Amino acid sequence: METIKLGLIDDHNLFREGIKSLLNKMSDVSLVLEAVSGKDLLTKLNNIIPDVILLDLEMEDMNGVDTTLKLQELYPDLKIIILTMHKEERMISYLMEVGANGYLLKDTNQSELEDAIRSVYEKGFYFNPFVSEALVKGLKHKAIKPPEIGKNYYLTTRELEVLELITREYTTVEIANELFLSTRTIEGHRKNLISKLGVKNTAGLIMKAIKDKIISV
Repeated sequence: METIKLGLIDDHNLFREGIKSLLNKMSDVSLVLEAVSGKDLLTKLNNIIPDVILLDLEMEDMNGVDTTLKLQELYPDLKIIILTMHKEERMISYLMEVGANGYLLKDTNQSELEDAIRSVYEKGFYFNPFVSEALVKGLKHKAIKPPEIGKNYYLTTRELEVLELITREYTTVEIANELFLSTRTIEGHRKNLISKLGVKNTAGLIMKAIKDKIISV
């Protein structure tokens, strides 16, 4: 079992201690970095880069929104789970579009925290029912244009197959097995899709596929 290297960024000591007590019960997770703000995080990333970070939104000295944008610029492969009390649908949609891989409320339980960390690490995203509903509502309030597959996207048949399986929450290994391809080939297709659709990560890929009706769900 691979060990997931985790970072925890929050400016409340008591909250961090509570999360750490939950993480200690996860045998496949290792807390390798703690920070109290975005600036503190960016400094510490010079020494170690986690696989996944839990990121608060309301922090002094650099909030979670600005931190997410900066991390996408400097560390695009770093997976981000927003952990906050903010329930606003616009905030959820925005953060998922600009690069967050998951969004949890701070009153989540240990089971969901574990599911989110492992899902983001393995699949690149985690959508719970609350977030899924917020994203759907957010998409409905935007102008939806028809997909321009033949004009702008130029997706191959194979890329469409991979994209469909990604939207069905298949892991890279599961997609490889389904299509009788290597995991390296699947990752290549995933990177091409991210580039062609102009998104930041797998979560953005799913949103784009649904919003532009490239894949029917």
